[in-house]
Amino acid sequence: MNILVLYAHPVETSFNAGLHRMIVERLTAAGHAVDDCDLYAEAFDPRMTRDERLNYHNQRGAADAAAPYVERLLRADALVLSYPVWNYGFPAILKGFFDRVFLPGVSFKLVDGKAQPSLHNIRKVAAVTTYGGSRFRAMLMGDPPRKLIKRMLRATVKPGAPVSYLAYYAMNLSTDQTRKAFMTKVAASMDAF
Repeated sequence: MNILVLYAHPVETSFNAGLHRMIVERLTAAGHAVDDCDLYAEAFDPRMTRDERLNYHNQRGAADAAAPYVERLLRADALVLSYPVWNYGFPAILKGFFDRVFLPGVSFKLVDGKAQPSLHNIRKVAAVTTYGGSRFRAMLMGDPPRKLIKRMLRATVKPGAPVSYLAYYAMNLSTDQTRKAFMTKVAASMDAF
């Protein structure tokens, strides 16, 4: 498969960076074509401009700043997201990617004022993420990132596409052993992807 890996963490020595490297290595070793989109390394600008907002519902052209990312998304058969959860949400750079790239005519169509998901080229989705706090605390807050992946993104891609959510909770209390166990779980998931 052609897999777009969206990675969102600014520190190259972080646990998330290690997860990202392993994800790309395992997917490549399994024979997939991997488009590794490191949003920080590519200096992706998450801010929607005034012009982008005013023209949000209009067809965009090749001159649009988000056009290369739209092309990459539309070339992909699968999507793997690798990011930390900060303040019970996506990092701003990843949220900005959704805002600026998941556009009308790309991820959905407006029909009689209603959104109809249309990102049907994506046949499989996986998210690999870390939380500073516990699963219980995330549940108390409603765990928005999990819901966005398991509900919103699932509803946007090809109907019936498998969506997996691999979350490492309580990063603030992690040990070498627990981090290694999570990496083993992620490695197995990527090998089977």
